[in-house]
Amino acid sequence: MNYDFIVVGHGLAGAILAETLRARGNKVLVIDEPKENSASRVAAGLLNPVAGKRFAKSWLADTFIPAADAFYDALEARYGRQLFFHMPIYKIFSNIEEQNTWMAKSAGGNWSDYIEATYTQTINQPGVDDPFGGIMIKRGGFLHVFAMLDLLTEDLLQQNLLLPERFDMSQLQLTEEGVNYRTITARHLIFCEGYQVINNPYFKWLPLQPTKGEVLEVQTMQKVSPECIYNKAVYVVPEGEGRFIVGATYDWRNPNEETTPQGEEELAERFRQIIPQEFEVTGHWAGIRPAVRDRRPLVGIHPNYSQLSVFNGMGSKGVLMAPYLAKHFADALAGTIELMPEIHISRYFSLYYDYIKHHNLQP
Repeated sequence: MNYDFIVVGHGLAGAILAETLRARGNKVLVIDEPKENSASRVAAGLLNPVAGKRFAKSWLADTFIPAADAFYDALEARYGRQLFFHMPIYKIFSNIEEQNTWMAKSAGGNWSDYIEATYTQTINQPGVDDPFGGIMIKRGGFLHVFAMLDLLTEDLLQQNLLLPERFDMSQLQLTEEGVNYRTITARHLIFCEGYQVINNPYFKWLPLQPTKGEVLEVQTMQKVSPECIYNKAVYVVPEGEGRFIVGATYDWRNPNEETTPQGEEELAERFRQIIPQEFEVTGHWAGIRPAVRDRRPLVGIHPNYSQLSVFNGMGSKGVLMAPYLAKHFADALAGTIELMPEIHISRYFSLYYDYIKHHNLQP
């Protein structure tokens, strides 16, 4: 069988890239081992245009958000199902110092596109602890990632465009025309493996840091159904009828997919600081994010093998970044644009040449 592209990995990044390439008329084969606790399936799918204690606008938010809206809207229209839930995010001030930091930050710029209101005292939402107030962030929301992946997976299976198995690197051969994989040929192969790229012999030199994240599902005794997402050290995403998704922890020391009592207690305590009422933990998951030390994605063609490329490293920002970056990368692969330098893996080519030198490999 002949294809234009093979995409290895069907998490959030791989699924959006494969869909983008297919929408352009390319013949795409996806190879992915089904895994229930992949980082994409565990994640709450948050899209937050203003993040962090420094109240910084997310990188390229003005570019990424319209592309994300258009992509998810198109999927919803196609499948007749809501996947992305537009919802304001109430960033709660932890103390008066944090409130003062925001007041100084907001005085120096125009935040009207992203900030609906600033509160310097509680907004009196039932069951919510916010004595110092907070800011209400517009244009945020969350994606039901697992539902999107299930729909796209079923679509691929019905068209025989998905091999639901582990990619066997020993079966890959590079040719002048592209790649061979068993009886399959393609012009180009793109690795979208998430943190597993650390085991990829072609791209293991990239500075990706596997980072474990644990997430809870909780059910409160009172059926609180707020119309916003809460953010204070963790996110609290309402699922309706007093049910919330709470996350996430960040652990780069123990990058495994096992849940821990320590992770559960940390998230439970953070939840109590936002919604101080009785609750029951009804779910607990862990996944591994593909984080990068400079907090920018890893996208581009291999420095010596033009048949291979990588689309990775979006960490916890994949819902926001992936739709635009998939389109951007598809344009670059078609030769119509140059990749933006901030995401191009060329910024780490020195690590590649150090790697092959250290291991006595031929470039």
